[in-house]
Amino acid sequence: MSLAFLFPGQGSQAIGMGMSLAEAFGAAREVFQEVDDALGQKLFLLMRDGPEDQLTLTENAQPALMAVSMAVVRALKAEFGVGIDKAAFVAGHSLGEYSALCAAEAIPLADTARLLKLRGQAMQRAVPVGEGAMASLIGPKTDLALAETAAAAGAEIGVCVVANDNNAGNIVISGEKAAVDKAIAKAKELGARAIPLNVSAPFHCPLMQPAADEMAEALAAVAIAQPRAPLVANVVAHPVHDPEEIRRLLVEQVTGRVRWRESMLWLAGEGGVTRFAEAGAGKVLTGMAKRIAPDAEAVALNTPEDLEAFAKSL
Repeated sequence: MSLAFLFPGQGSQAIGMGMSLAEAFGAAREVFQEVDDALGQKLFLLMRDGPEDQLTLTENAQPALMAVSMAVVRALKAEFGVGIDKAAFVAGHSLGEYSALCAAEAIPLADTARLLKLRGQAMQRAVPVGEGAMASLIGPKTDLALAETAAAAGAEIGVCVVANDNNAGNIVISGEKAAVDKAIAKAKELGARAIPLNVSAPFHCPLMQPAADEMAEALAAVAIAQPRAPLVANVVAHPVHDPEEIRRLLVEQVTGRVRWRESMLWLAGEGGVTRFAEAGAGKVLTGMAKRIAPDAEAVALNTPEDLEAFAKSL
């Protein structure tokens, strides 16, 4: 059995996430306290009590989701003796890439929290609210070729690109609002369903370049070590080990496509992964794994019971 840990991205946040871990495990409580200390804010309280609209803000959701993922990782190690060395690879969806690198001990927890806080703020600053948009193209006819054709139609009048290639039947486009609206119309014409997403900025498109510039400066000041398990990076869909390459790809990731379907196909194919474990909030990546690599096992690690059952199964 070859194992890969997966780390979720934005959209998996919910009030109360991580609370059962905090109640059960001292290691989880320590993670939440360390993140609060690093950020100088009561993020754990916000995660516990809300309000939801504050937790959903990109600058809060990103470090909060990472904190839950790290609570899972630290509790697995402290309580059940299951460390990151059990994994052949790690991978994370968008912000989850930072969680993956923190879990693989490439970036310290406090630095990861601060980087994600800044990443959320920088992404919000990059494009005035209302000027950008994202949409999810879904349905059995939705594939990358359809999404590229729809995005190309939008790009005739403004910035519009494929942002997230999640899995067949679930692809996200991003860009200027008028261009995305035109792409939505084209996608529907081609037989896909298209749902505008309730997001505050158009992520993973060239409009995010100002945020990429901010992240380049911030990442230049942070020490990155070689990860304990190779990272299958979003923008290249293959494993990377070199700290300088990781630094460069984290900057590229802000404007670049999340090649998740290709990453999962690499892991289940060349990577030889037979088991995926999603560490953190929700089960979004578990569902994607089952669709992309149906021969592999996929489990979500959300609760103390999940962690105990997973540890016993190894």
